[in-house]
Amino acid sequence: MKQKTAFLGLFSAVAIIFGYVESLIPFFAGIPGIKLGLANLAVLFILHKYSFKEAALVSAVRILVIGFMFGNIFSILYSLAGAALSLCVMSLLDRSHSFSLIGLSIAGGVSHNVGQLLVAMVIVNNTSLVYYAPALLISGVITGILIGILTSEVSRRLP
Repeated sequence: MKQKTAFLGLFSAVAIIFGYVESLIPFFAGIPGIKLGLANLAVLFILHKYSFKEAALVSAVRILVIGFMFGNIFSILYSLAGAALSLCVMSLLDRSHSFSLIGLSIAGGVSHNVGQLLVAMVIVNNTSLVYYAPALLISGVITGILIGILTSEVSRRLP
């Protein structure tokens, strides 16, 4: 139990550090909400190693700490919505044992962007934001592949 708690704390810290590093990277694609999602590596790893509950805990800690340090209430809301949908989708797909970490990560990246887009449309009360969907879906696939590859490497190297 103590080892599991230490592991969750370690990966929460890793997710927070990755979130900080990502905030330093000037990444502008012209579409609001597109970013690499480095912190999701920790969440995907915990989902793979433990379960939905532990991954949700690491994800919530990451979002709240990063949101209060580098964002605002809206960034926290967007992140929570994206993370909740993403984690649910990845967890359901993981139960089938038919998807690799890369496949789970792609599904997570795409669903994260969909969740954020849906919340944005509700907050601004404007469905025309759906025009951002193609770019967000493509970025979700690309970043999902990258995070999936990195998570696979971490999983291979850690016991």
